[in-house]
Amino acid sequence: MAKYEKGNVVKGIVTGIEPYGAFVSFDEYYNGLIHISEISNGFVRDIHNFLNVGDHIYTEILAVDDEEYHLKLSIRNINYKINGKPKKRKIIETPHGFSTLKYKLPYWINYKLKIAKNKTNSIDK
Repeated sequence: MAKYEKGNVVKGIVTGIEPYGAFVSFDEYYNGLIHISEISNGFVRDIHNFLNVGDHIYTEILAVDDEEYHLKLSIRNINYKINGKPKKRKIIETPHGFSTLKYKLPYWINYKLKIAKNKTNSIDK
């Protein structure tokens, strides 16, 4: 289990948004709340203008409750957005491609048909 301390900046996922703040999850134990007053230095009319459910963000820890596994959080004075989306890996085709499947498929089909035929013959006996 990670150790969270006041003043640390940690990465989390926004799991819910209410009119009073946003909920953020960090691991299987800890979650926290960014109160609407900790979203921005200016007036916040709608939290959705800053965050959406599923966003991966950085948050600053204001307080830690280890008994309840709860964190009080802020994004007011930090660059909270994580730039970019996770990179996708390019699928690289192997030199053999589908040729292995092409040659093995008839064998696999015949093998399974023989097993099925043997089972029906054994039931009839």
